[in-house]
Amino acid sequence: MPRRKSVTLPTSHLRRTIASAAARLMAEEGITDYATAKRKAARGLGADKGEALPSNEEIEIELRAWQALYQEDEHRERLRSLRATALHAMQLLAEFNPRLTGAVFDGTAGRYAPIHLQLFADSSKEVEIWLLGQQIPFASKGAPLHGNRAEIAEDRLAIELDETTILLDIFPPSGLRRPFGHQSAAAPGVELLLNPPVEEPPPR
Repeated sequence: MPRRKSVTLPTSHLRRTIASAAARLMAEEGITDYATAKRKAARGLGADKGEALPSNEEIEIELRAWQALYQEDEHRERLRSLRATALHAMQLLAEFNPRLTGAVFDGTAGRYAPIHLQLFADSSKEVEIWLLGQQIPFASKGAPLHGNRAEIAEDRLAIELDETTILLDIFPPSGLRRPFGHQSAAAPGVELLLNPPVEEPPPR
């Protein structure tokens, strides 16, 4: 099979093209990792050069634009459903101070996106024992990587709730006092995302 010829577009245009292709992969194919999406998009365009790869922020801009243009109603309904499931899971896991993070929190969740929760416990075994006691099946996925390193998380567990995959990253209790570089929300914040306050019209 002949190799795909490399593209010779100007770097700025190439970055935008890769960002758009990566955004489509995330929106339609359920890819949740920016690095995976941009590498796959670059290979598909025959442009596997690191200096041409867009940043995560550039992809996020394209992803939000794609969802608004092609998936507005579907995306709104999916996001609300995922956030409602996330809140349900957080209420079940309340003793581990869950925080919602990732695409379901920031509003960029594509089709088939999992829910990402951060839990805080002395060890992942504590969470596993609790899940066993509640008869909730789970699988261990190994310590998650954030960026280029594991950020203190001891383990990642996966459970299913309302036909949705929920990834549970287990952090030590000290993580509640020190942010890990990810935006997140506790249960009250997720409730606000589901039911934002109605702004009163200005007085005449």
